Amino acid sequence: MRHDLSIRASGARELMDDPDADLGMLERTYERFRLVNALVSGTGRLYRRDIRPRARRGPIRILDIGAGGGDVCRMIAVRLRREGLRAEIIALDADERAVGWAVAHDEGSGVQYRHALSTDLLSEGTRYDVVFSNHLLHHLSDAELQGVLSDSVGLVGEGGLVVHRDIARSRVAYALYDAVTWVFARTFLRGSFIREDGLISIRRSYTRGELSAAAPAGWVVRFRLPSRLELRRDGATAR
Repeated sequence: MRHDLSIRASGARELMDDPDADLGMLERTYERFRLVNALVSGTGRLYRRDIRPRARRGPIRILDIGAGGGDVCRMIAVRLRREGLRAEIIALDADERAVGWAVAHDEGSGVQYRHALSTDLLSEGTRYDVVFSNHLLHHLSDAELQGVLSDSVGLVGEGGLVVHRDIARSRVAYALYDAVTWVFARTFLRGSFIREDGLISIRRSYTRGELSAAAPAGWVVRFRLPSRLELRRDGATAR
C-alpha cells in the first residue's frame, strides 16, 4: 500500500499502543528493541556529548520520558559504570506493561523504573540534569506534545538539558525501513510489532519544519543521521 509521506499521519495508531495488544508480541517487541535502538537511536552520541561531560563534574540525575522497555537507560547505565561515573537514572513510562517488562529484565543495572506521567513528577519537586526521550514524540497528540515539552522545561534543573529524539519522516526513511525490515520479517522480527509499527511510526513522525513549527519558542530542532530529529532546549534558558 502506498502512503502519502508529505502529510503527517497523525490519525494512524501503532499496534503496540493498543491496550489489548497481544502480550507475547509486545514483550518480543521490547526484547528486540534492544538491538534496534543500539543501531539507530544515537544513544552513544547522547552519552558522549550530553551525559558524560556532566557526569564527570559529579553525580547527576537523568530522566527518560516514555522509556518503554528501558533499554536506552540500561545502555547509558552500563557506559557510566564502565567509566566509574555516577548517576541516578529514572525510566518513566505511562504504560504499566512496559514498566513491568523493564523491571523483570533489568539485570542489576541500577535504573529506577516508574509507572507515571511526566506531570506526576513535577509535583515531587525533583529536578534533573538531563531530561530526554527516544521515539516518544510521534506517539503524542498535539496537546500531549505541548504538555510533555512544558513538563520537560519544569523538570530540568539549572544548567541542565532537555533533548527529545525522534524519527524524521521522509520517503527515503520509509523505503529503507520497509526494505530492511522485510528481509528480517520472518526471522529476527517475527512475532513482534517492530516492522508494522515502525512503518506507522515513520508516517506519524514529524519533518524538521513541522517539529520546529510545533515547538514553543526556545526549542531548537536539529537533523541527525540516520533520519532522526533532536528537539533540544538548554535548562539555563528555560526560566
